[in-house]
Amino acid sequence: MIELTVNGIKRQVDIVPEMPLLWVLRDELGITSPKYGCGVAQCGACTVHIDGKAVRSCQSRIGEVAGKSVVTIEGLENRDQNPVLQAWIDHQVPQCGYCQTGQIMQAISLLERASKPTDELIDQLMSGNLCRCGTYPRIRAAIHAAAAKKMAEK
Repeated sequence: MIELTVNGIKRQVDIVPEMPLLWVLRDELGITSPKYGCGVAQCGACTVHIDGKAVRSCQSRIGEVAGKSVVTIEGLENRDQNPVLQAWIDHQVPQCGYCQTGQIMQAISLLERASKPTDELIDQLMSGNLCRCGTYPRIRAAIHAAAAKKMAEK
């Protein structure tokens, strides 16, 4: 049995340690917000937080995650008041929506590292998250808006 905490709940799974976290979340635990996009950590659709860090769950083996805390978009604290989620809505970021949970989880991680990111830093830290619909200008605007809101709340 492998034990980990997912969205604040201790879970045990009887899985081979090599199984990707993405499949454990989706197939074993029924958490479908992380999406399968490429399987090689190049698109970011599967991004979750492991111990507070944005990580591609398709390349994170469950054995390596044992004892750690995994957070998906469903497990975000104060989700209704999250400045990133609100900015995503205000700036109408999603088109098809497939990549958006990964984009949001990466953006939250970005704002924890840089409270007032530049366009260049946003482009750099979000570059591993692909949007097939090309909503990058709206993503950047939403990140700036979320950063401003977080600064105003301090």
